[in-house]
Amino acid sequence: MEYLLIFITAIFVNNIVFSQFLGICPFLGVSKKISTALGMGAAVTFVLTLATVVTYLIQIYVLNTNGLEYLQTLVFILVIAALVQMVEIVLKKVSPPLYQALGIFLPLITTNCAVLGVAILVIQKDFSLIQSIVYAISTAIGFAVALVVFAGIREQMELVNIPKGMRGISIVLITAGLISLAFMGFSGVDGGLKVLFGIE
Repeated sequence: MEYLLIFITAIFVNNIVFSQFLGICPFLGVSKKISTALGMGAAVTFVLTLATVVTYLIQIYVLNTNGLEYLQTLVFILVIAALVQMVEIVLKKVSPPLYQALGIFLPLITTNCAVLGVAILVIQKDFSLIQSIVYAISTAIGFAVALVVFAGIREQMELVNIPKGMRGISIVLITAGLISLAFMGFSGVDGGLKVLFGIE
């Protein structure tokens, strides 16, 4: 039940985009079409999970054991960049169609602060490896949900006559704010689930 709580909380209650404001650049930049939003969501899910596992193991078995915790951010950034490059090279060799499908999304993930944010958050929350993996997957799903919902709304906005002064980034930011307010409606869900399942 603890894993279910982490899963639901990361997707809805503490959504990485709407509650923690991480990954805003790809959220605004890659959300014009649902197809690109789905591609980015899939790529982020894969890389974020892989990066969280690798950085967690480095933190526990290299940084903590050698008293190098102060190098966490620098090491994590380098590891994430290297992982993205390795994933890109492997995909290009092993599965060219998947590599073509992901296209520009893989390099974009290197600059996605959500990946670094999750890698640091699992350490700060003192999660175990399994909890970290569940948290990483559910956070990535939450990112993908936010991206796809926002992309769907932006596609619909193309069909609407928006006042001249509100066109462009203005209406995009207002829409993002309204979706964020809607996600605030989930704020009590985690407390209710803790009571329901008797989790401290």
